[in-house]
Amino acid sequence: MAGIAIYSVKGGVGKTTLAVNLAWISATISRRKTLLWDLDASNGSGFLLGVDARKKHSAQSIFAGGGDPEKLIRKTAYPGLDLLPADESIRALDRQLGELGKKKRIAKLTAGLSRHYERIIFDCPSVLNELSAQVMRAADLVIVPLPPSPLSARAFEVVVEEVRGHGKGHPPILPVLSMLDLRRGLHKAAREANPAWPAIPLASAVELCAVEQRPVGAFAPRSSAARAMAGLWAAIEKKLASRAEDK
Repeated sequence: MAGIAIYSVKGGVGKTTLAVNLAWISATISRRKTLLWDLDASNGSGFLLGVDARKKHSAQSIFAGGGDPEKLIRKTAYPGLDLLPADESIRALDRQLGELGKKKRIAKLTAGLSRHYERIIFDCPSVLNELSAQVMRAADLVIVPLPPSPLSARAFEVVVEEVRGHGKGHPPILPVLSMLDLRRGLHKAAREANPAWPAIPLASAVELCAVEQRPVGAFAPRSSAARAMAGLWAAIEKKLASRAEDK
């Protein structure tokens, strides 16, 4: 099993859309049993997959002693892809984790879920707190979407500092240029400066994910966006394989 965190301290970078599409590719194309774990209170991942959280359960309840995440897991319309949805209770999760005093609670829950899943993808909130720190401890790889801008570059530096702050065993980081429009000078310069980084284009198919409530590969499989998402997933699998060899 490998845990993959989609994380940024800056909002509006396409983080949730990326998480949903990568989870779909993992399950549908790579044929890996995949769990998408939404840790953002807006439940954006659930919305994009057409899955609502069950109101009678509280997403934060699984973090207390004896909480069972499997009770909250929902099937999606796609074979091999399940969702652990978020709800408003997640907003209090950072405080709850601090009160519990358990620095590896998410890592422990992830280890338990690894019995059923080959890939667990975390859709992380855009915050820097105890929740993000715990996700970094649980992840094997951190994906950082970066729209080409000076503010994004600064946000990336903050993420690097956060991840590396967890010591030598920290997960590797894979930056991704998102919303890339090569007609713009700033975007073109960013691409030329980082030619090895995977890139996701600014494309109507990506924006339509919210309208269709489906991953782009499910309704526009031949689009440039779908090809870019598949290329990113190939880079992720390569990174995970390299990390496994290093271990």
